[in-house]
Amino acid sequence: MNDSPNKRAIIVGAFIFLGLVFLIAGILMIGNLHDTFKRKIQVIAYFDDVKGLEKGNNIWFSGVKIGTIKNLNFIGKSKVEVVLNIDTKVQQYIRKDAKVKIGTDGLIGNKILVIYDGTEGYAEVEEGDILSVEKTISTEDMMATLQKNNDNILEITTGFKEITSDFKSISKKLTTNDGTIGKLLNDNVLYDNIDAATVSLKNASAKAQLVVGELNSFSAGLNKKGNLANDLINDTIVFNSIKNSVLQLQKIADTANVFIANLKEISMNPNTSIGVLLHDEEAGIYLKSTIKNLENGSKKLDEDLEALQHSFLLRRFFKKKAKADQKN
Repeated sequence: MNDSPNKRAIIVGAFIFLGLVFLIAGILMIGNLHDTFKRKIQVIAYFDDVKGLEKGNNIWFSGVKIGTIKNLNFIGKSKVEVVLNIDTKVQQYIRKDAKVKIGTDGLIGNKILVIYDGTEGYAEVEEGDILSVEKTISTEDMMATLQKNNDNILEITTGFKEITSDFKSISKKLTTNDGTIGKLLNDNVLYDNIDAATVSLKNASAKAQLVVGELNSFSAGLNKKGNLANDLINDTIVFNSIKNSVLQLQKIADTANVFIANLKEISMNPNTSIGVLLHDEEAGIYLKSTIKNLENGSKKLDEDLEALQHSFLLRRFFKKKAKADQKN
């Protein structure tokens, strides 16, 4: 009977101990406190704005929780140093060039840190390494962007209203013969003139095509052997002959220019014969009278010869001469 109180106390103590063990195990499992006993390395990231990140928030890598935020410290005036506790078993997967950004656990959940990227060529992360930070868009930035988009949409809507108003005005002018386009749409005479001008342009285009065809035929004919143009282009003998002829003509023209210049110089000199004829009036009158006397003398000589032909002394001579000329 004396052993029963001691036995009861032992049983109660055992139940209490088992209860404490289950309680501690449950707390560790529910609160993930068992991670506290895992080996970890510490890496650092510097942020301008942690956007509500707190000590104890989770760290994710490729969708897997790999650690927690150990501490947040202010550096300088605006920088925040975030110390990350990362499990050593995932150390081999994280590279030194990996980046860190702030994310959200769910739509409106707690803030988390996300480690991503990393190149195989880089070594694995080590204790005390500093990871680069990617600037993320916050809710305030998103709201500011949405507000700016709303303003742009409002401006577009206002501009669209102005465009529709202008289009309404333009359509009204089109129906009331107001403006050039309205006249084109409603004035038959103007349309007929434009149609006639179009026909004329078509005819001109057809004629231009004919001219181009003729030019093509002409250019093709130039390439035929035996053609003058082809000989001029390809026959060096003909070309040299024409070149020599042109040079001779040039020499003749130069000689003629020299002759005319000399003649002009002589004619301007009153001491030369030509100068006297051109400038001395008395010599001109004398020459004119001399030519007139010569004409009169020639006329009288003709009359005298005619008279001699009919004289009885020379009549027989001239008759014989005329018969001989007739026989010849």
